[in-house]
Amino acid sequence: MRARHGLQGLLRGLRRIEPVPGDIREPQVDSELLLRVLCHEFRTPISTLTSLIRALADERRELTGADRRAITELARDQAVHLQSLLRDATAGIGALALVPQPEPAVALAGILREVATLVPAGRRRARATRRAGSCPVPAGRTRQVLVNLVENALRHGPPEGQIGLYATLRGAGLSILVTDEGGVDDALLVALRRPTPAVGMSGLGLWIVRQLVVTDGGALRVHRLQPRGVALEVLLPIAGPVR
Repeated sequence: MRARHGLQGLLRGLRRIEPVPGDIREPQVDSELLLRVLCHEFRTPISTLTSLIRALADERRELTGADRRAITELARDQAVHLQSLLRDATAGIGALALVPQPEPAVALAGILREVATLVPAGRRRARATRRAGSCPVPAGRTRQVLVNLVENALRHGPPEGQIGLYATLRGAGLSILVTDEGGVDDALLVALRRPTPAVGMSGLGLWIVRQLVVTDGGALRVHRLQPRGVALEVLLPIAGPVR
């Protein structure tokens, strides 16, 4: 079974670090933020599973054997992710005190293939260089980062716009782009700069993505595309030898 990142890793930064001299008690957990993150993280895999089931049931959409395998793999992984969220939620807030478990590294190409199935074939653009596709990446965190970004593009980009997934090596790191034909507005820029999430659900998904990327020593950047469009770039250090 694939390892999960769990809420322990996802919410590492939620503890309020406000030490009082001589106070040896554990820092308090922001329970309201924990609830919002839980709600958001439940929404993403449920939305993903709904999209995958719709794709399988759509008789007008011709699926190759590779498409069906990728859909099945992503559906399985999202179901496992939901189970892990439920376990962490029922374990209580104390679960956040645990050290995140290390994740297995898998080749990026497989994750890209799974995530790309979320986008209808006519709107999908996916390409990775051979070396980028063979890069080992943390399985659960990388999958959730890309699922969240693609779901975000589907939710907020133009209804019939193209959505792209591109990967290449840049310098000593790995660059993964998720693009759509929307624009770079103030709300997006604010969401990418906030050290803590705003009240409510607005911008929470991008904040979660940033926490997951930072966990692996990476960064999240935004680019304007010409003549139109936006690209969110995930930059990750290369975790192992690239063939």
